[in-house]
Amino acid sequence: MNNQTIIKVVILGTIAIIGIIAIQAYLLVNTWNEKEKEFEENVIISLQNVGDRFKKMGSSPPAYDLIDQVSSNYFVVNINDNIRPEDLEYFLRTELERIGLREDFEYGIYNCDSREMAYGKYISYSPAEPQQSEIKTEFPLPEDEDLIYYFGIRFPNRTSQILSNMRLTLIFSVILFVTILFFIYAMFIILQQKKLSEMQKDFINNMTHEFKTPISTIKISSDMFLKSPEIINNERLAKYARIIQEQNTRLNNQVEKVLQLARIEKDNFKLNKEEVDLHELLKNIVSTTRLQVEKAGGTVKMELDAKTPIVQADRLHLTNIIHNLLDNATKYCKEVPVINVKTANHSTGSICLTIRDQGIGIEKENLGKLFEKFYRVPTGNVHNVKGFGLGLFYTKNICEAHGWKISLNSEPGRGTTVSIVM
Repeated sequence: MNNQTIIKVVILGTIAIIGIIAIQAYLLVNTWNEKEKEFEENVIISLQNVGDRFKKMGSSPPAYDLIDQVSSNYFVVNINDNIRPEDLEYFLRTELERIGLREDFEYGIYNCDSREMAYGKYISYSPAEPQQSEIKTEFPLPEDEDLIYYFGIRFPNRTSQILSNMRLTLIFSVILFVTILFFIYAMFIILQQKKLSEMQKDFINNMTHEFKTPISTIKISSDMFLKSPEIINNERLAKYARIIQEQNTRLNNQVEKVLQLARIEKDNFKLNKEEVDLHELLKNIVSTTRLQVEKAGGTVKMELDAKTPIVQADRLHLTNIIHNLLDNATKYCKEVPVINVKTANHSTGSICLTIRDQGIGIEKENLGKLFEKFYRVPTGNVHNVKGFGLGLFYTKNICEAHGWKISLNSEPGRGTTVSIVM
C-alpha cells in the first residue's frame, strides 16, 4: 500500500467518521426531542382531563391557559377553586396511568393567601420506595401572581425515564463509538506498520546498493584471475577462480533482483519495450539452462509452435523472468529435472508461453500465496532449496507491467505448469 493510498484511506475514513458522528448525533437529538415532545403532550392531555374532572365537580377552571409549563418537567394547572388533596391525587394517578405514564411524580396544592404549598406528596412507582411520602423538594413558585388556587406537578425522573426509553438507540450509539475507536486504532497501527515497512525497505535498498561496489570489485578480480597464465596453468586455482566468478554472478543477480523490485514498488522504473523474437530468446536461454539440467541427469524439451514469435517486451526483464521460471523448474524436481518449454498462438492473437516441469508440485493451499513477496512454500526443517521468495513476485510484477496474464497450476507429485499470455 503506497503513501497516496494510505492518505486517501485516512481522508475518506476521517470524512466517514465525521459524517457518521454527525448523523448519529442528529438522530440522538431528534429522538430525544421526539420523546420529550411525546412526554409533554401526554402530560398536558392528562392534566386537561384532570381539569375537566374538577369542572364536573363544580369548579370553574379557565377555558384558556389552563396549564402553564413552567419548566421541562414542572407543570402548573389553574383550577381556580378549592382543591381537595384526595380528589387531586386520585385524578392525577388515574389520568396519568390511563395514557401509560407510570413515572414517579410529586404534586403540591398552592394557596395564594399563604403564598406556600398547602399540601404535597411524592408518588413513587418504584418497588424500592414507598408509593407515597412527604414532598421531597420545594416547588418553584410561578411568576403569575393572578392565580388563586392551582396545583403543580413535577416529574423528577423525567430525564432518566426518557433515556430508558432510548435504551436501544443508546446501545447502538455505544457500539458505533467503539467501532470508530477501533477504526482509529487500526489506522494508527497501519501508519505505524507503514513507517516500519518504509524503514525496512530503505535499509534493504541501501544495503543492496552498498553490495554493488564489492561485487563489481570481486568480478573484476575474478576476471583477472581467469586471464592470468599462472591461474590457467593451475587446474586447482582455475577451478576456485571459476567458483568465485559463478558465485559472484549469482550474488549480483540477487542484488539486481532486489533493486528491480524496489523500483517496481516505487513505480520508479520504465520498460524499454522493443520487438523481441521469443523463439530466438528461448533458444539462447535454454541452451544455457540445458547444460545445468543435463549435468543433473535431466532433459529440456522445446516445442516452439507459435507462427508469429515476435513480442513487444523489455528484453532484459523478459530474459530474467524466463530464467526465474526455468531455475524453479530445475530446483524443484523430484530426482532429475524434466522440463518442457512450449509456445503457441493464443486464440486472441497473442502468444502463450508455457513452462511445465514434472517436479514435486505444490499443495493447493499454497497456490494462492506463491506470487507474494518473500513467500516460500513451507518445507518443515528441509532447506535443500535456497532462495528469498522473490522470483515469482518479480515475475508477476513484470508480467503485469507488460500487460501480460500469468497463471500457475500445480499438483503435488505431478509437477507445475506456468503459462504467460503475451
